[in-house]
Amino acid sequence: MAKGILIAAMNFSDVAEDEFHDWYDTEHVPERLRVPGFINAQRWIGNDNPKVSVALYDLDEVSVLHSPPYQAVGGANGSPWTKRVTGRVNMLMRYEGEQILPGDATAPEGAVALLLVSMNPTAEAEAEFNEWYNKEHLGALAGVPGVLRARRFRGTGATQRYVALYHFARPDVLQSAAWKEAADTPWTQRMRPHFRDYFRVDAHAYKRTR
Repeated sequence: MAKGILIAAMNFSDVAEDEFHDWYDTEHVPERLRVPGFINAQRWIGNDNPKVSVALYDLDEVSVLHSPPYQAVGGANGSPWTKRVTGRVNMLMRYEGEQILPGDATAPEGAVALLLVSMNPTAEAEAEFNEWYNKEHLGALAGVPGVLRARRFRGTGATQRYVALYHFARPDVLQSAAWKEAADTPWTQRMRPHFRDYFRVDAHAYKRTR
């Protein structure tokens, strides 16, 4: 089961759409799935902006990203195609994280929608921020009908240190009364003024149309 995650979110407005998806589908994802310790890969497209791409990779451990097999294909060792594409995208987030809760769960199969929420708490509120997330917030949202999995991570690489990922069985879960109630408790309202560097992507599962 996964204990680590790699997230790559980017805006590919300056890359031809066919080339971007060809690169991801035929080279980039297969290349990474051949690296020992990569468990799976999922691709998502932003609902508000269809030029926003999110890729999620569950990892045995975050240390996989520092292993020789990954280093052989990552960073400066990327292929010419990778360098050409990534040189033209706007990288929104590259995040390496360790799973806090549930601890070792992987992304579920069959999800049609995804919510990525990331932020930093203010220093004085960080202890309560983690208590709120661990004791109330994540569990409350995980229990909303239509939520297949809720996970949270602590990591490095991105501006934000904390990330939560929610996989949904239906695209309308975020609009449901149950979600809105679970997401707006008194404790949540008390924590919101302490959020910094807030970044959110509401997305649907990527499906090739040809």
